[in-house]
Amino acid sequence: MENIKYENGVLYLLDQTQLPNEESYLTPKTKEEYFFAIKSLQVRGAPAIGIFAAYAMALLDGDKEELKRYLDSARPTAVNLSWATGRMLKAYQDGKSLIDEAIAIHEEDKAMCRKISEYGLSLLHDGDGILTHCNAGALATSAYGTGLGPLLLGKEKGYTFHVYTDETRPLLQGARLTSYELEKAGVDVTLICDNMASLVMKQGKINAVLVGADRIAANGDTANKIGTSGVAVLAKYYGIPFYVLAPYSTIDYSCKTGDDIVIEEREADEIKSLYFEKPTALPETKCFNPAFDVTDSELITAIITDKGIIRAPYCENLKKIR
Repeated sequence: MENIKYENGVLYLLDQTQLPNEESYLTPKTKEEYFFAIKSLQVRGAPAIGIFAAYAMALLDGDKEELKRYLDSARPTAVNLSWATGRMLKAYQDGKSLIDEAIAIHEEDKAMCRKISEYGLSLLHDGDGILTHCNAGALATSAYGTGLGPLLLGKEKGYTFHVYTDETRPLLQGARLTSYELEKAGVDVTLICDNMASLVMKQGKINAVLVGADRIAANGDTANKIGTSGVAVLAKYYGIPFYVLAPYSTIDYSCKTGDDIVIEEREADEIKSLYFEKPTALPETKCFNPAFDVTDSELITAIITDKGIIRAPYCENLKKIR
């Protein structure tokens, strides 16, 4: 499944806001269209955002430093975004071909996804029950994905997994995207409401939790889709391994702890009306809609990157792969 394609000088983006009901591709031309695609989650997932932004830096004319600042402001939590635009800016300053650099970032991400998937699969067993939250598959990256990568690679290798996917309110990435990807790949998947995670754990149906991350602090705290920290608390209570799978570039060594991660607050309508025929609350009802929450490192069994499997103490062991 290709979410980002570059062909004959044109960039094609699979519009994830239309899934699972419609598979349609956008061809952004202006910086405003690229910004909107990132801001509105037409492209989402830390690696995919970085790839998309790299192509934007290559294909758009104008002041590259200003363009970097503009694109970075679309999703300030996603460290892969600023990482990719930073790399592209340096390539520009060094006189390199920007489109070649963007393609290199894209290809490197495919190799990275394969490595993460292999490391993650080494921690699982045939027949395992797996819980996922949000979406961290091929739609969020360039290939297998991060959080879903071991499941998709395992399917190719003949593993049988029984996956329970949280719907992931309010944007329903688990329902719209993860269950869609797994169904398409032929993986046994069951969609559940977010508040059912505890029940399936208590019933013994879950052997491991796999999630992605948009930012990892130097102490191992991770910024994940809202609700992930609650799943981690449940996993800790029931003694279930909780694995965070993310590219090495997601680690922000300048961010010491989760308290330093800026969490954007999104529009109230995402909660009250986005996926409903009629609003579910009165117009005057206030909403609190953070895009992410932070999972404390104490709740994480291991962080799986393309450089290997890292376990606590994270402050020490994350430094070793730097």
